[in-house]
Amino acid sequence: MFLSGGELDEVTAFRRALHRRPELSGAEAETARAVERALEQTRADEIVTGLGGHGVAAIYRGKDEGPTVMIRAELDGLPITEVSDLPHRSEIAGKGHLCGHDGHMAILMALAKGLGRERPARGRAILLFQPAEENGAGAAAVLADPKFSALKPDFVFSLHNFPGLPLGHVALAEGPVNCASRGMKITLSGKTAHASSPEDGIAPTFALARLLSGLTALGAGGALDENFTLATVTHAKLGEEAFGISPGYAEIWATLRTLTDERMAALVANAEALVRREAEAAKLDARICYEDVFHQCSNAASAVGELRRALDEEGVSHDRGAGALPMKASEDFGLFGRVAPSAMFFLGAGENHPRLHNPDYDFPDALIGIGARVFMRAIRNLAG
Repeated sequence: MFLSGGELDEVTAFRRALHRRPELSGAEAETARAVERALEQTRADEIVTGLGGHGVAAIYRGKDEGPTVMIRAELDGLPITEVSDLPHRSEIAGKGHLCGHDGHMAILMALAKGLGRERPARGRAILLFQPAEENGAGAAAVLADPKFSALKPDFVFSLHNFPGLPLGHVALAEGPVNCASRGMKITLSGKTAHASSPEDGIAPTFALARLLSGLTALGAGGALDENFTLATVTHAKLGEEAFGISPGYAEIWATLRTLTDERMAALVANAEALVRREAEAAKLDARICYEDVFHQCSNAASAVGELRRALDEEGVSHDRGAGALPMKASEDFGLFGRVAPSAMFFLGAGENHPRLHNPDYDFPDALIGIGARVFMRAIRNLAG
């Protein structure tokens, strides 16, 4: 390990401090400042702030020209109350680092300490702390930021801890690893009337009922292959909470999920056509908007090859994860694959560890050293 025991203790303490003060997507100002202060201690050659919102990137330059290797972690927590008696449990009501992004940041901070002492032989190593992963907005905002063009990565790597896999074991595969998904919000507007005379209004009641079943019928799940399609109604509302009013308004929220972006485009077209048909038949005004948009996450073969080499050289066991990949869950890391070969690996948090987004989840500190060693090996290998 390139860190001393004392340095690893420091990084662990940093992780636990972040865990106490979680911030939600797009509001990670305090977290970003803590990251920036810690990076300054590593004497990075350059620190870029305000990247795509609250994003932070630390740049470590080698002596000679060479590839730029970017390692990405996430800044944000979740709007979930932590249920824990840990001394470092969340101090912010209704918010928690229950996906392990605090641990991912700690892994990059371990890298920062190592790179601060010894730069890559060639090229650049860039540690990116990305905002707003949980709502799917962060990667797109970072890539759209004019400051990102100067970073120009040749490879982008990331990881996610994965409860259900043995502690420290890695799942890694080429091709699709995370589904595309998006939240579809539908509003149907008609005309209210007195409940005694519903014929005087235009109620969305029957259109709502048909859409609840029709949307679900568009995608029933099944095998997780290129044809995988899943539509899940997550919320519905009809009218007001009153007995004297025939409703004139309805709302439906549905999550659309596919393995590929191409399949998502087809699902979106079918869902929108269904909404238009039902609205026109019922003489309703229909509006559609999308939130939490995630593109497919697919691992490039060349990037996977580099990670496999690093895992082997560091003696970290790995395979496809016994069917863990691809997974239905979404990740906004996939967009980085549009600018450079990219790959994410999944680091086992323990077979019986609380699952991601569970209120009793906490990142296993034992993974900090493992993740940091693998990334550092990949950086050193590519620097030649």
